Amino acid sequence: MNAMKTALLMAAMMVLFLLVGSALGGQTGLVIAFIFSIAMNFGSYWFSDKIVLKMYGAVEIQRNDNPQLYDIVENLSSKANLPMPRVYIMESATPNAFATGRNPENGAVAVTTGIMRILNKDELEGVIAHELSHIKNRDILVGTIAATLVGTITFIARMAGWAMLFGGREKEDSNAVYSLVLMIISPIVALLIQMAISRSREYMADAGGAEISGKPLGLASALNKLSTANDRIPLQNAGASSAHMFIVNPLSGKSFAKLFSTHPATEERIARLKEIADGRRI
Repeated sequence: MNAMKTALLMAAMMVLFLLVGSALGGQTGLVIAFIFSIAMNFGSYWFSDKIVLKMYGAVEIQRNDNPQLYDIVENLSSKANLPMPRVYIMESATPNAFATGRNPENGAVAVTTGIMRILNKDELEGVIAHELSHIKNRDILVGTIAATLVGTITFIARMAGWAMLFGGREKEDSNAVYSLVLMIISPIVALLIQMAISRSREYMADAGGAEISGKPLGLASALNKLSTANDRIPLQNAGASSAHMFIVNPLSGKSFAKLFSTHPATEERIARLKEIADGRRI
């Protein structure tokens, strides 16, 4: 269901993309904006692992550095039929984790020292399995495509706004009003769709993580602990551009409207995992 939801949201994003391009940018403007956005976002996509790992000071480890964590990642990767990802630890009291890498062959899993202190083995396995599910589902690619479309829509809307402001308008008619409304509304709608896609991928990763680890209640318990801890001690150097990568929102200590959240409500995620454990959700 979440895969279907993602497909429908991506289709809606593409329709909005074509509508905005046709109405505001024309064919040439659409192509230029799309190329510009691809260059910006896919450059980030190609080097996403290096960029975000460096941003959070993540240090790669081997088995001897932390046998328990390394063994958990290795065993769950084998269950998920994934290549062994690189394993990183971030020095932070805030318990959290994320996965990155443009494909499974370049995957990486990073956890904070805080998460190692507060989770038991079942909970940690649930978290790692969730992150491996992100890698398996190629969520970095999905997120990059969505970001590219949002970037293009926003770029076209801004350029059209500047053109209208400085180029003057020869006529006042319904088309001018329509264009003005589209310029204002389309970037907001695109962002809302992007956030909805992010939330649907989190649900998918929860379900996939429950399947990989076989411990949906372990993941549910971990989410409860992590959400509470991140509300109390938000990750200090977390950025809005990378918040969606973490298993729980590292910015949750700040005020965010639900529609603009990159993560579903923790209570809903836990409820779904309990349904999976009870066999009421497939």
